[in-house]
Amino acid sequence: MYSTDFFIILFIAAVIWYWLDGMKAKEIARQTGKDACKEASVEFLDDTVAVSKVRLKRNTMGQMSLYREYQFEFTSDGEFRYHGEITMLGKRILNVNMDAYRLF
Repeated sequence: MYSTDFFIILFIAAVIWYWLDGMKAKEIARQTGKDACKEASVEFLDDTVAVSKVRLKRNTMGQMSLYREYQFEFTSDGEFRYHGEITMLGKRILNVNMDAYRLF
């Protein structure tokens, strides 16, 4: 096997790993957003989250992990959309922020 073949296979494996890891993290963020909306008695809109930032960052043990920020929308009255944000480091939720919203 030539070294270029090895690097191509390694690159493809890395892309597949990144995609699978991202799908798992997105599902965790989606469920977290849903739970936060349920706890606040508001409606989680579109049943999805959108990634807004991805970068490498060190965790509490000093290891490199993927830091991700996800955006989502919710409503309290069905008329206005409000924004929320979920931050994750690896598979761990760091923070959930939701805009101030009007009670109906």
